[in-house]
Amino acid sequence: MDVEEEKASAEIPLILEEGGSERRDGGFERDEVVMEVKKQLKLAGPLMSVNFLVYCLQVISVMFVGHLGELPLAGASMATSFASVSGFSLLIGMASALDTFCGQSHGAKQYHMLGIHMQRAMLVLLLLSVPLAVIWANTGQILFFLGQDPQISAKAGVYARFMIPSIFAYALLQCHFRFLQMQNNVIPMMITAGFTTLQHVLVCYLLVFRSGLGYKGAALANAISYWTNVLLLAVYVRVSPSCKKTWNGFSKDALVDIPKFLRLAVPSALMLCLEIWSFEMMVLLSGLLPNPKLETSVLSISLNTGSMVYMIPLGLSGATSARVSNELGAGRPRSARLAVCVALLMVATEGVSAGSIMISVRKIWGFCYSKEVRVVKYVGEMLLLIAGSHFLDGIQSVLSGTARGCGWQKTGAVVNLAAYYLIGIPCALLLAFFFHLGGKGLWLGIIAALGAQALLLLVITLRTNWKDEAKKASSRVQDLTIY
Repeated sequence: MDVEEEKASAEIPLILEEGGSERRDGGFERDEVVMEVKKQLKLAGPLMSVNFLVYCLQVISVMFVGHLGELPLAGASMATSFASVSGFSLLIGMASALDTFCGQSHGAKQYHMLGIHMQRAMLVLLLLSVPLAVIWANTGQILFFLGQDPQISAKAGVYARFMIPSIFAYALLQCHFRFLQMQNNVIPMMITAGFTTLQHVLVCYLLVFRSGLGYKGAALANAISYWTNVLLLAVYVRVSPSCKKTWNGFSKDALVDIPKFLRLAVPSALMLCLEIWSFEMMVLLSGLLPNPKLETSVLSISLNTGSMVYMIPLGLSGATSARVSNELGAGRPRSARLAVCVALLMVATEGVSAGSIMISVRKIWGFCYSKEVRVVKYVGEMLLLIAGSHFLDGIQSVLSGTARGCGWQKTGAVVNLAAYYLIGIPCALLLAFFFHLGGKGLWLGIIAALGAQALLLLVITLRTNWKDEAKKASSRVQDLTIY
């Protein structure tokens, strides 16, 4: 094959011929729907496990610190929350740009570009981690400046400094996750995350109780576990036959088109951070309510509960992002629309089921966190609201996955800004402080934000011309392809 023939064979089609017969009403055949459900569950199941296992690393570390006393626990909890807001969420958001680039390139069969995109993301995220590490090194001073307790701020500052190696590993880990996820290769992620979480328990025990490091050992254990996970995945990517087409070694081509990566990565980060920051703001606001200890404790329990259950729709969100970007990259707009419809149906079903379970256990769930009757009763009342917010959170999660798959990150950032900061937080302040609904008012503000976010994204999705999106995906892939 000569050079011209090679280039011709690498051409990316604008719109490929669709398989199957489309119904006149624009609907889908039953077999198509069943097949799409199977594809998404095959992706979503392992992704749910990965999300939960990675989430557990921080939880396990804080649990070990909890056995050292109230002050170390308060410091570790505050440092963990600060790390999430100022570092981890930003890295996850930046890496989310790979949902578009890697997913659409894989769908267009430009397999070698997945490795290029990942290397580009790794470079950008590692450079970003340097100023984030400087911020973490000054966590104690920052928290004290923000009016936090001096002793807790000092403990949090030390904990955050020992977590600094984590941020570089986390940057690389998120890039590897997206790289594998967008080529539908998620089982290795689940296996390495499972192994890392199991060994994390042992590492925490040794560093917290046996090394003499105390609570600092828990922070260092996070770094060790993140580096273990990313090294295992890096070895897999470089030796596995399944990645032979998508990883061709390090290349200077990764230094090209960094501005184009940033044009999606920065809105991706804003899209996620605007949402996460608003939830953290609710915890800070709860400290200004009457009886702040009760309100803060119950809201923290509520956020913890909601975060754990959210791992289910988060897995569906990742599957949706992969399916939509793959199909658009392959020039199959109808299949991309089918993926969105099926994902919405599944997440709505899950939302009703999970909400029903939360409502049924609301009177006893609080005992998992406290023996105080008033805390348990308050948590039970909050679970009614959490059940409603979980349903809306699932809908917006899948629609956000659709946005990442299509490359709508700028639109998503604007939607989240409007939903959370023009609607959600003002409603929360009004209900909590003016109508004196306390923590319930704050959570009702979250529900208002999630409802607005879901509604706006749904309107955008319903008005989408999927053939135009496939053409945009083809143009994007062609523009970034290096032969």
